[in-house]
Amino acid sequence: MKPSGGNPLSRRFVLGGLAAGFAGAAQANAPLQSLRPPARAAAMAPASRLAADAGDLIRAAALGGAVGYLVADAKTGAVHEAMNAATPMPPASVLKVVTSLYALDALGGSHRFATRLHATGPVRDGRLRGDLILAGGGDPALTTDDLGDMAAALRKAGVKAVEGRFLVWGGALPYIEAIDETQPVWLGYNPAVSGLNLNFNRVNFVWKRTGSGYDIGMDARAERYAPAVTQASVTIADRDLPVYTFRSRGTDEEWTVAKSALGNGGSRWLPVRHPPAYAGDVFRTLARAQGVSMPAPEETPARPGGTVLVEHRGDALTDVLRDMMKYSNNMTAETVGMAASLRHGVTSHAGSGQEMTRWARASGGCTTARFADHSGLAGASRISPEDMVRVLVTLAPKAGLRDLLKPVPFTDAKGRTLKSQPAEVQAKTGTLNFVSTLAGYVRAPNGADLAFAIFTGDIARRDAIPESQRERPAGGRAWVRSSKNLQQALIERWLALYA
Repeated sequence: MKPSGGNPLSRRFVLGGLAAGFAGAAQANAPLQSLRPPARAAAMAPASRLAADAGDLIRAAALGGAVGYLVADAKTGAVHEAMNAATPMPPASVLKVVTSLYALDALGGSHRFATRLHATGPVRDGRLRGDLILAGGGDPALTTDDLGDMAAALRKAGVKAVEGRFLVWGGALPYIEAIDETQPVWLGYNPAVSGLNLNFNRVNFVWKRTGSGYDIGMDARAERYAPAVTQASVTIADRDLPVYTFRSRGTDEEWTVAKSALGNGGSRWLPVRHPPAYAGDVFRTLARAQGVSMPAPEETPARPGGTVLVEHRGDALTDVLRDMMKYSNNMTAETVGMAASLRHGVTSHAGSGQEMTRWARASGGCTTARFADHSGLAGASRISPEDMVRVLVTLAPKAGLRDLLKPVPFTDAKGRTLKSQPAEVQAKTGTLNFVSTLAGYVRAPNGADLAFAIFTGDIARRDAIPESQRERPAGGRAWVRSSKNLQQALIERWLALYA
């Protein structure tokens, strides 16, 4: 398998639509291809494989499945080298690049999500003579500390007791129970999504051995507050497998955990399936600590009215997206993507992935795009390396996306970061079982600037994993390590040949 870098047409071809408007149709039909990135702890390999033949590097990696990539001039779009670049492949978390651009286009970089406390009656003698409503605005980054500050502000506003109901509203965004229903139920990176989210919709399960038993609990810890949670509970079962089981009782969430898996102690973030109820439970505890009494929370489908007593405004969208890129948070991607789709008149998560597909095709000429979600967690999403590079060259610069990407260091053969970096890489990584992707930019010391995408994936091997092994499939870590090494080797090759 030889790359198409020797094809004069491919080398000279410039991506269409370079000057197209951010929301305008791009005339992009260039034969671009992308490579697959290293996983979240991204890394590049040593400079001992310079200028090796790309086909030899791919064969040496022995990944199975498919490898596709494309590298181009970041400013002009002129293609330097490509292999299987037009083939649609799972982007994994590299899809968050497209989601970021989609959200910035619809909402603007200065957009801030607001969470509010509404009162349906007056405050007299320290008593709210009506209902108190905790109303989410879709903020994906709301934390327990933020709720703690809102509780303190409520007390400062003169409220000591709520005579009516305490209601929670999550209707600012449509609800889904899990981002990807095919994933194991206990994975913290696959929680529910709603218009009222807290701690990325995760609850912290903690345990410690005490004699022959364990002290266990659930909390909603942040940096300053760590209130206990009653809406979610856990019990220990005397078994080996499954490690976790889950069921809902109304809005209460009940977990069991296998005793044999606990060891001496530890903690783990588990996903939340009823985010508004979780946020209401946590807020009530925090309010009581401020001397404000209120009844147990109840969910309401009605959009809140009344007077806004307290408002918390989240960080600007650009900062939210920068953190999303750094930590690859799936819930953030689904939230901002859905919020963008609401601006387009789309009101369901299934329709939201389809709407982002339509947008990517119309705005970026991405004819291979087919998105099932906004985070890349769903293995059904597809885009070609060529279209991914097209996005990086034609849409990303106007949106300032490069500044949102994280640095990806080169490493030695043992995975240690090199003290002297041969180039600056800013990229987004993506990892699923037997899928590893990388897309972004490389700036060489001499000023040469490249845009690239590398996708690798063994879909048949991924699909064959039993559900019980999907968190850590046999051979998965070694496969990802080989993919990362290949990604670094390819980038080193490009630096030697085209920078």
